[in-house]
Amino acid sequence: MTRAVLSLGSNLGDRWATLQGGVDALLTGEGAPVPVALSPVYETAPVGGPDQGAYLNAVVVVETEGTPEELLERAQAAERAFGRVREVRWGPRTLDVDVIAFGDTRSDDPRLTLPHPRAHLRAFVLRPWLDVDPTAHLPGRGAVADLLAAVIADEPEEEEEPHLREDLRLGPPGGSP
Repeated sequence: MTRAVLSLGSNLGDRWATLQGGVDALLTGEGAPVPVALSPVYETAPVGGPDQGAYLNAVVVVETEGTPEELLERAQAAERAFGRVREVRWGPRTLDVDVIAFGDTRSDDPRLTLPHPRAHLRAFVLRPWLDVDPTAHLPGRGAVADLLAAVIADEPEEEEEPHLREDLRLGPPGGSP
């Protein structure tokens, strides 16, 4: 079994229901990875791209017997199930699922670069990941706690840190807030 980290985000429609639906889609069915941890939900300002609404973000840590490519296909299938459209880079999305890390695997494959090439710069990935794994390391980059501290120190004053949404909780497939 290999431990993998997935980041989920949504800023269109019923964001929480979409995140929970994404968790359900990722963790059910034949060959589904085994959940290890579901992070708290954070509300975050969009990074890059056109003007758009705030995101809800979370991290899911799983263990899988599958390959990184199989996990990516499962992530993209979940996105498609929620109407993900890839028209504008970094544009608004119903559901975004990124494979952040897959064990210690490193790959420069343009279809699936591992670890995720911008994860070390994204508080909306690092903060929830740190919540569920305080000793986490991003392969080739270092301790997630140190990476988050650096991102927070480097953020422009107008950007906000991720805001914990204590009123929203993800659960295993079929969960509720």
